[in-house]
Amino acid sequence: MTDPSPNAAVQRWLAAFGDALARRDLDAAVALFHDDSYWRDLVAFTWNIRTQEGPAAMREMLAARLDDTAPTAFALDGDATEADGVIDAWFTFETRVARGRGHLRLKDGQAWTLLTTMVELKGFEEKKGERRVKGAEHGVHPGRKTWAEQRAEEQATLGFSEQPYVVIIGGGQGGIMLAARLRRLGVPTIVVEKNARPGDSWRNRYKSLHLHDPVWYDHLPYLPFPDDWPVFAHKDKVGDWLEMYAKVMELNYWGSTTAKKATFDEATGEWAVTVERDGKEIVLRPKQLVFALGVSGYANVPKIPGAETFQGDQHHSSRHPGPEAYKGKKVVVLGSNNSAHDICAAMVEHGVDVTMVQRSSTHIAPSDSLMELALGGLYSEQAVKNGIDHHTADLVFASVPYKIMHTFHIPVYEEMKKRDADLYARLEKAGFMLDFGDDGSGLFMKYLRRGSGYYIDVGASELVANGQIKLKSHNNIERIHPKSVTLTDGTELPADLIVYATGYGSMNQFLADLVSPEVADRVGKVWGLGSGTTKDPGPWEGELRNMWKPTNQANLWIHGGNLHQSRHYSQFLSLQLKARYEGLDTPVYGQAPVHHLR
Repeated sequence: MTDPSPNAAVQRWLAAFGDALARRDLDAAVALFHDDSYWRDLVAFTWNIRTQEGPAAMREMLAARLDDTAPTAFALDGDATEADGVIDAWFTFETRVARGRGHLRLKDGQAWTLLTTMVELKGFEEKKGERRVKGAEHGVHPGRKTWAEQRAEEQATLGFSEQPYVVIIGGGQGGIMLAARLRRLGVPTIVVEKNARPGDSWRNRYKSLHLHDPVWYDHLPYLPFPDDWPVFAHKDKVGDWLEMYAKVMELNYWGSTTAKKATFDEATGEWAVTVERDGKEIVLRPKQLVFALGVSGYANVPKIPGAETFQGDQHHSSRHPGPEAYKGKKVVVLGSNNSAHDICAAMVEHGVDVTMVQRSSTHIAPSDSLMELALGGLYSEQAVKNGIDHHTADLVFASVPYKIMHTFHIPVYEEMKKRDADLYARLEKAGFMLDFGDDGSGLFMKYLRRGSGYYIDVGASELVANGQIKLKSHNNIERIHPKSVTLTDGTELPADLIVYATGYGSMNQFLADLVSPEVADRVGKVWGLGSGTTKDPGPWEGELRNMWKPTNQANLWIHGGNLHQSRHYSQFLSLQLKARYEGLDTPVYGQAPVHHLR
């Protein structure tokens, strides 16, 4: 009699799958999947980040990659679980060059979703646990160098007499996390950052800024936050942690260094990266160049007639110093997303007369509801108690293909609408334009599709609802005068300060300036899924454009995202770079075409 338990069902599927792959029987392998099924691969099979949607796409990938990958040793990892007719299970496997971990969802004995991820390269593992270095050289060794002397020598030579294999432009959270992983893998790397110290990209933001994501979502690789770390840390506390992290992880971090130009030599496969450091120009010659300049490009500052005549202050939200200098003055904030709400709330707190000008609808997700309904199962103290640490949570999150992810989120935000109905009703009564995304899937899908259009409510929505933050919705600034602004509905607002909380452009704007417009166009637009929803034009791409994977410019990579994404995907980018550093063959399957230039 067939064992009906979830463990047995998964073991049968893995055995059949492994056997079919070993026989190179593609028909038998894809027959194990539902017609409506998805295989998301993070580097292990494709040397890419790619989702195969449907058995035909899986068969095509296997036909191209199976012989080279040579997967074996599929084995259940822990106990499978079953809920609502779906069996969830973790498993381990190996390929010719790597060890991997995967996640499987079964329906009626067939695979619905499959995730395969590369964990480590065979023979090039991190020196941790039993592989850790001894450190001390016992015995007598004339001329020995201490750890401090070795570090000083490395810092004096790397970038000068010795060249890094990787240069990371951008020393914020993303650059720091990637550099830490590369350090552990023994890949010579320099991080170039215009600010003086690690963490300054956080310290330089407006005074009231705190993380809107909770601590369980935000850990850095290898060194999680202490267990008394606040749920929502202040920006300066985050900045200090990043500075500490860069030091103890022994990163080669070049602060106060500006990247001025980068060119790629196709013949040698080498970059020439000109930087200015301590008033001197230095040319670095890495093989691989990573842009880690955040989740967005340059600040969008709209060109508004009369701006040059304004006698007060005007600046983008990224340069906003805080409310202290504006007590008793009139402030207009253009925009209605996270930064706009945070800045307006701080103004109210300091007795400033502030008006928010809302141009388009905004999704509001109250923080407590978001924590419980959307994040609690994976990133919370209860999740940790249930055995779901952030590593496991990251993989669960990654196991949901983007094509169907919105269907997982719609019920969350339907419940949020009910739970927070009173707040939403009062916001709409105040004239605030609300939305829950084009298809009702809420915050996370908005973030992935367009990187904007939402506010995680940590208190400012109540101020909008009760009128303490004045609101002019369905409006824009039509003209700026010396001491006021005129809106599109004809209203004139007196103003001593205008804050443009108007977002950012695509990351490939940096490529146009630092490399060339031709390379920027070759790479194409960064971020978005091609969902065809607002600000995310199709066609469907299946993964985030150009993130953490090979781009259409050789040896050029883009890394970034929030703290969770920077932590999770830095693992897979570091493994791709390590494989190339060690000279492994890395044939990329399914290189994404470019549909949008900027």
